[in-house]
Amino acid sequence: MSMDWFLSGDFGLSATNWVGMILALLIAFACGHALAWVYMLTHSGLSYSRSFVNALILLPLIVSLVMMVLANNLITAFGMMAVFAIVRFRNVLRDTLDTVYILTTLVIGMAAGTQKFASALLGCVLVCLALIYLWYASFGSRHRYDLIVNLHWARALSELPDLKRVLQRHSSKTHLGSQRSHQGQGGSDLSFRLLLRDPTRVEELLNELRQVTGVSLLTTVLADDKSEI
Repeated sequence: MSMDWFLSGDFGLSATNWVGMILALLIAFACGHALAWVYMLTHSGLSYSRSFVNALILLPLIVSLVMMVLANNLITAFGMMAVFAIVRFRNVLRDTLDTVYILTTLVIGMAAGTQKFASALLGCVLVCLALIYLWYASFGSRHRYDLIVNLHWARALSELPDLKRVLQRHSSKTHLGSQRSHQGQGGSDLSFRLLLRDPTRVEELLNELRQVTGVSLLTTVLADDKSEI
């Protein structure tokens, strides 16, 4: 039984290249899958969403199909614009980098849909490598301090050099972040930010601080990279 009646609507001005169409969809699917894997590998924070990962895989397929439907058909293009004008998609992306993933999937889908297969594959590979590099190198982070040391200093502030000598022996950078004096009770609560010479020797630093006369209530907090909130 002939399938011309079924396929005639897809011919348009010329016969549809079914092999090219299938190849375009497979390439869009493969590139979307690669981007999804990179997102799962490099994502950090609390905004992870399984549905977003699935969307990264499906978006290139959908955009690729849209580009095929619109190819050389002005009437269909205007009809598609009317549909997208009626159906509005609203989704607030929590992470700025998520927008990059969405734009990449859209461009890859457009490239695959117009059968620019080399552009789709090469663009996907380069973007994935760039994302992995930025994640692996922690590019853009501002690592200033490793450790926050909080303590109570019972001696006079003029004798702080005795304490700072211990801190500077273990740190390449020392900053007194806060200081609060107790009126009537004597002593001060101090908080130091330290960039350690050797982060593995934290316990040795704490033992030396405990031996300094006047130090009590010693506590430490690991300092995270400075990031936007």
